[in-house]
Amino acid sequence: MLTPQDFLQKALLEAEFLDETKLTKAKAYSAQEDVSFEESILALGFVTTEQLAVVKADICEVPYLNISQYEISFTNTSLIPRSVAEKYILYPLFHLDNVLTVGMADPLNLNALDQVRQHARCEVETVLCEPDQLRSLIQRAYRLTAGEQSVSVEEASGTVNEDEESQPVVAAVNQLIADAIEQGASDVHLSPDEHDLYIRFRIDGALQMRQGPAKAMHSAIVQRLKVMARLDLTQSRRPQDGKLRYKYNGINYDIRLSTLPTINGENVVMRILRPHAAISDFTDLGLSQAQVDEIEGWIRQPYGMVLVTGPTGSGKTTTLYTALHKLNDPTRNVMTVEDPVEIRLPLVRQIQVNPEISLTFAAALRSILRQDPDVVLVGEIRDSETATIATQASLTGHLVLSTLHTNDASAAVTRLQDLDIPPYLINASLIGVAAQRLVRKACEHCREPYEPDAVMRKYFGLNDSAGGFIKGRGCARCLQTGYKGRIGIYELLSMTAHIKEIIESQSGSQPIRRAALESGMRPMWADGLDKAALGLTTLQEVAKSASVDEQFKELFVQDSSMQLKRIA
Repeated sequence: MLTPQDFLQKALLEAEFLDETKLTKAKAYSAQEDVSFEESILALGFVTTEQLAVVKADICEVPYLNISQYEISFTNTSLIPRSVAEKYILYPLFHLDNVLTVGMADPLNLNALDQVRQHARCEVETVLCEPDQLRSLIQRAYRLTAGEQSVSVEEASGTVNEDEESQPVVAAVNQLIADAIEQGASDVHLSPDEHDLYIRFRIDGALQMRQGPAKAMHSAIVQRLKVMARLDLTQSRRPQDGKLRYKYNGINYDIRLSTLPTINGENVVMRILRPHAAISDFTDLGLSQAQVDEIEGWIRQPYGMVLVTGPTGSGKTTTLYTALHKLNDPTRNVMTVEDPVEIRLPLVRQIQVNPEISLTFAAALRSILRQDPDVVLVGEIRDSETATIATQASLTGHLVLSTLHTNDASAAVTRLQDLDIPPYLINASLIGVAAQRLVRKACEHCREPYEPDAVMRKYFGLNDSAGGFIKGRGCARCLQTGYKGRIGIYELLSMTAHIKEIIESQSGSQPIRRAALESGMRPMWADGLDKAALGLTTLQEVAKSASVDEQFKELFVQDSSMQLKRIA
């Protein structure tokens, strides 16, 4: 009578994963090392875990499912006890129309199926999954609902105890935050509708739908988050803002919480700050070598002001931190005033703005200047008072780094003028302005050649022979989006004598922009087009993030290598 091992060996031979020679070697290895036949063929590298799982699924006459990118469902996890899941290596994957689909390492285990039916009280269908993937999934799913020490929340009253952690609402909140951290989300949106609760994660700048708790848990989840952020539990009719610290796998994450009343309940957005994020080099951010040389020339100046502009979420703070990382050494006193402090740097004195005690950007900046600084980072110039103090500081022996909200580099000058900084002070203090956006990178695992249509070619001024563009098809590694990660596109405006003359004449941002382009500034859209031609991003991403200067497009001509070059 054939044993299960005999069936497996026969199937592997038929699938041509093994031949008689390899089969003999595997049997000898199994006997010598006292391991199972499956362990021996994996150890010898004759098959991969996925190939073995596919063959076993065929023998069991059930589908094979790769669950490496599976999103944990809190509702499904609660259907089967952890003890059953760990004992039989199984996990409830999908529950639809009273049918539960269970991923199993051994779909023919009848005892395991009986246990699942008793607990779930519904029809059960099985798929075969790789055992290691199942074990990892089980560990992640149930640790979020069991209050293990790897996930805890630190509040004003201390660390939450295990009894509280076992509550379903606490488990649901833990799962939401932990999943967001693991997937690299910057924001978590909890949006109640009339009948549903929508969960969305902002990943690489784009919102993506996620599975989440039922609408019935919405109010309890909001109350739990308010407790964690020390907000007013009795108030649900006005917006509230707070912050909390979440400890996950030994790392503390600061989270900003915002609630907003809507007709269907309180909308919640959580911004996840990663204080231990690695500081990259300028080239890692997407700056070309020429751009790196230019911006490093700016920050080598002993005094003056360097500005980074762009909308919220365009990577301005990361660029400034990269500059600080290069400037930070024991010979310099580097100080910052931020709202909030997003990345903590050694040796740098960082100040958190707190309007409740009148510690504004302007007030903190005044105090900083009495601390003998060499380099000062101002998180954002928001008002005339802050702009004035920052400008004066840059004229009195300090290198000042800061941000503004403008659409392009030249508009930073007119923004300073709007903040009551006279032209002669701008000319005396400003060293350079970097404007930037973030575009999503095409997924390296599923990108393929792409032929832009006539509309896209006309928008960027591409000729018919222009090629080399790519687009992501969508795969499991990029969650079917076609994109994975982000990169910056930039334009750098250096102050020249001609530009200073235009500023002095107060002619506006357009003459400044034309002068900058004529003197060598590469516009943001052209920088993005270069990156698209190199296969780093897509034309769609560039078009979405940077506007083409129609009135200045004639200053650039396309060469045979698809690079846009300024006409001499």
